[in-house]
Amino acid sequence: MSDAHLLAAAAGLGLGLSLIVAIGAQNAFVLRQGLRGEHVLAVVAVCALSDLVLIVAGVAGAGAALQAWPAALVVVRLAGALFLAGYAVLAARRALRPAADAALRTETGGTSTSLAAALATCLALTWLNPHVYLDTVVLLGSIASTHGEERWWFAAGAAAGSAIWFAALGFGARLLRPLFARPVAWRVLDAVIAVVMAALAVTLLLGL
Repeated sequence: MSDAHLLAAAAGLGLGLSLIVAIGAQNAFVLRQGLRGEHVLAVVAVCALSDLVLIVAGVAGAGAALQAWPAALVVVRLAGALFLAGYAVLAARRALRPAADAALRTETGGTSTSLAAALATCLALTWLNPHVYLDTVVLLGSIASTHGEERWWFAAGAAAGSAIWFAALGFGARLLRPLFARPVAWRVLDAVIAVVMAALAVTLLLGL
């Protein structure tokens, strides 16, 4: 492995982390699953593998194809906005209904979410988010092309950054469980998630 390979991989790692660490719908969902201790490995794996597919597509040239077909992003924006708005409503209901608090206590695990439902939500939050195409496929793919023959090392670094982040977020959430042993903490978290989801939905619609 040459210095050029290492530099390209480090650049990809840095850019990948900078794009993914920001608060968003996907991160909020992974955090909530980590706090509840539900299907964390499966959710983390889906997020990391989805990013890997998108990164490979971007480096392979799919970003240029997306830029040439803007109608595809319009469809994704509409679908993503509707899904995020619905998720925001559900999160707001959890935050506003005191009866739901007891079901969210970390000591008992509360009302469980099935694996299929968790994975379906995770996939929707990932693939119905147009920003993932703009950032991961178009932007990251464009920057990767500047590294020439080392572009796949850049992609490997970006994919590693994604896997590291989601694993840290999902499995590291358990450190916050003492805080979330109090029902009010869950209400605050769900309120924040509702606001984030609603804001993202509005942003997607305004961008049409």
